[in-house]
Amino acid sequence: MPHKPFIRTLRAQWLGQQLRELREQRGMTLKLVSEHLQRDMSALGRYERAEWPIRRGDVVALLDLYGFHEAGERDRLLRLAEEVWRTDRWDEDYGDVVDASFIDFPWLESKAEQVCSYHAMLVPGLFQLREYAELVIRCVEGPKATEEKVLRWVDLRMQRQHVLDDRSNTKVESIIDESALRRQVGSATVMRAQLDHIVQLMQHPNVQVRVLPSRVVLHPGVDGSFWLFKMPEPYPAVGYLENLAGQLYVESPKSKRFVDTYDRLREAALDPRESAKLIGTIAEELQ
Repeated sequence: MPHKPFIRTLRAQWLGQQLRELREQRGMTLKLVSEHLQRDMSALGRYERAEWPIRRGDVVALLDLYGFHEAGERDRLLRLAEEVWRTDRWDEDYGDVVDASFIDFPWLESKAEQVCSYHAMLVPGLFQLREYAELVIRCVEGPKATEEKVLRWVDLRMQRQHVLDDRSNTKVESIIDESALRRQVGSATVMRAQLDHIVQLMQHPNVQVRVLPSRVVLHPGVDGSFWLFKMPEPYPAVGYLENLAGQLYVESPKSKRFVDTYDRLREAALDPRESAKLIGTIAEELQ
């Protein structure tokens, strides 16, 4: 009976990425590592690409070879190695890693062929100007947030926006609810600049924005905002949700619901030309 193919889970992809980065930081080739560990070079490459599940013992051997002995980070990588087959409970099992390191979300953005999202309340973070982003982050973090923490999160948000560069291979497509565009964050000057910025970004060849008009009362996005990362073949799509309970990554086959919902929202939204016109009208109405 033929073996079922290994599902390229997020855990396997993340672990492979970390192992590849450690190897490259040490200036080692796959050939050199395979000779040291007496492993097949093609197998090590498949581990890094998440094509095969890597055994915990092999991860230990690699970390030893790379001289990676930091206890906390080492334990996390070994924990991933033990559970590379899992696709669930990221928010419960890895919340401390995700929140503290801010690795996964930017990593998914950089690896995806297309980043799709629906936003019901605010302008998406990838499109936010610094002034808009700072106001949002200060509100979300609350009065106990230190100035250092707020500015750090603002800087991280700005750094993520490199995926919008014309030279980027990542396609970014967002559907924004009209109410989010009319919700004034900061002064009218800040909001006008934010709306004008979105229209300017729409000129980038890899960026597409569609507005879901307020006249569409019932639509598939009534459950709220979400992200969808369409990964290159053969990696499956990944859905992402964030709320007060934490961050949730949804993998195949459950992520198909995100794909279907996004496609239906896209059909209900205005096309890019009509969307740009509506955004311009909303900006002009600001006093």
